[in-house]
Amino acid sequence: MEQFRPRLLQAAAQMSVTLSDQQQDQLLQYLALFARWNSTYNLSAIRDPAQMLERHIIDSLSVVNLCGAGSLIDVGSGGGLPGIPLAIVYPARSITLLDSNGKKTRFLFQVINSLPLHNVQVVNERVEKFSVEQPFAGVVSRAFASVADMVDCSAHLLAPGGRFYAMKGRLPEDELSALPKGIMVEQVHRLSVPGCDAERHLILLSRTE
Repeated sequence: MEQFRPRLLQAAAQMSVTLSDQQQDQLLQYLALFARWNSTYNLSAIRDPAQMLERHIIDSLSVVNLCGAGSLIDVGSGGGLPGIPLAIVYPARSITLLDSNGKKTRFLFQVINSLPLHNVQVVNERVEKFSVEQPFAGVVSRAFASVADMVDCSAHLLAPGGRFYAMKGRLPEDELSALPKGIMVEQVHRLSVPGCDAERHLILLSRTE
């Protein structure tokens, strides 16, 4: 995967993301593991590692400067997106990867042991059933069908004053109008993802009460 280092560095620079040599190595190692396990574990419909770099890793890096501070849970993490790239960039930040698919969480365990990532916890559980004593400062997701579903399913995991971070393609006006009472759209960031012509947005939501 060494051939992808220049592209990774170029994209990171365009997004004002600074990567140490170790972080570059970890991201490329993650890409190699993702590509190797994908055919068996069905992590992504994308099969080309170059496209995995663009559509998954670089896409995830586009939000690293926007996801606040404090503990974070990646709900419906799948193959670890955006949680693994976030954990690599912020090694001192506690990040939990939550997914109900056993195969995908086995892959995530492999990733955190191989890289290794000491700041990551993997949980194989449905989000509705997962409970914590210490709620998270942020809930992020790249996978939920709708923003309202994300908020509804994971509200119990968010600490007071915390934020939801919903990664979406086109701005889903209909989904935002269906948000439950007590949830407000705090900010919408239109993301500029190098190599991606499609619209990408990060929606920040918080409680009003």
